[in-house]
Amino acid sequence: MAYRRRVIDQALDGLFPHLAAIALEGAKGVGKTATATQRATTEFNLANELLRQTLAADVDQITRVPPPVLVDEWQLEPQVWDRVKRAVDDDLTGGRFLLAGSAGVAPGTRIHSGAGRIVSFRMRPLSFAERAVSTPSVSLRALLDGQLPTVTGGSSVGLPQYVDEILRSGFPGIRGLPEAARRHQLDSYLARIVERELPENGVHVRRPAALTGWLAAYGAATATDASYSTILDAATPGDDDKPVRQTVDIYREHLTRLFILDPVPAWLPLFAPLKRLTRTPKHHLVDPALAARLAGVSPEGLLRGEGERVTARRETATWLGALFESLVVQSVRVYAGAADATIGHLRTKDTNREIDILVERADHKVVAIEVKLSGSVSDKDVRHLNWLHDQLGDRVLDRVVITTGPYAYRRQDGVAVVPLALLGP
Repeated sequence: MAYRRRVIDQALDGLFPHLAAIALEGAKGVGKTATATQRATTEFNLANELLRQTLAADVDQITRVPPPVLVDEWQLEPQVWDRVKRAVDDDLTGGRFLLAGSAGVAPGTRIHSGAGRIVSFRMRPLSFAERAVSTPSVSLRALLDGQLPTVTGGSSVGLPQYVDEILRSGFPGIRGLPEAARRHQLDSYLARIVERELPENGVHVRRPAALTGWLAAYGAATATDASYSTILDAATPGDDDKPVRQTVDIYREHLTRLFILDPVPAWLPLFAPLKRLTRTPKHHLVDPALAARLAGVSPEGLLRGEGERVTARRETATWLGALFESLVVQSVRVYAGAADATIGHLRTKDTNREIDILVERADHKVVAIEVKLSGSVSDKDVRHLNWLHDQLGDRVLDRVVITTGPYAYRRQDGVAVVPLALLGP
């Protein structure tokens, strides 16, 4: 299959010739190896145990072969990181090493930070623009410029297609399969996390079914800030033999280290007159298809409003609305990363004000984004965006509602309305 360029490729094209070492990090199956392979002359795949043992016995091999050198699943032999760092200390020539990893190193493993020597990039599943479902007409980078760019364009992508994209997943090797095969592959992906990935990374899973139940409850809390005790209760209803909180915390730590949990942190603005904001992250799995698969919900069921949610306080969104928000978050994260921006969410402690996504530049100015599972936008839907603009003034570069509708446009109050299919990097 021909390689399809990713959003991250543009950054790699510009930086790798000048940087000696780049690390691509992300969950298994997001496409790290395919992207890195486009630039590598020599490859070491440490998922091959024999090759891993050979490299462990002589890690200097990576400096004696033709560059660029790709070390895939490098975290399985952490001394590779330190050897690359030393090699870069000795020679800053660009374009020498690519490290691809599907997990952070295990706690207690000592490696140098690599700061100033190894530059890390996070890869996630395919954003909506990378799926080639439609052609974007609105750029997040342009919105971040703060010049209120023209917002226009039309899309034929409707709610059934968005549901299909949620269930199809953004994993390049899974999404193109027939529906039945795709379901089996997603099931296998989830089982592999519990039965192989965690044990390979030093975690003894005493009760796999309990961990799978907790993961399903976490997925059911998608796009909420439900407490971890609430999630645990939902995972074990009526079960007196619940996993202890310490065990769940260990699972959560390692699932985050494997990039399976991908929560959105609370946005806490600097030098701003906003008080009493929550510090709780919003829960998201690396791909909403995993949450949907854990719930066992069908396309027809999603459209009918089926699906049990784990919620906090006054959550009112539907299960489909939560999964659509997760799909939007997945894409916006990719586009924000390409623009050297970060994302967070805002909610006041009284829950009277909340904004789904804040995309923040390095100078702390933001694009505020609400997500709406609808084709139409009312004044009520933009009230929190306009409130934030009133509070922060020109620190809010733009206000956006992302919808499932057919058209991109600006409202009279300046809020941009953009279908997800028309948003791009």
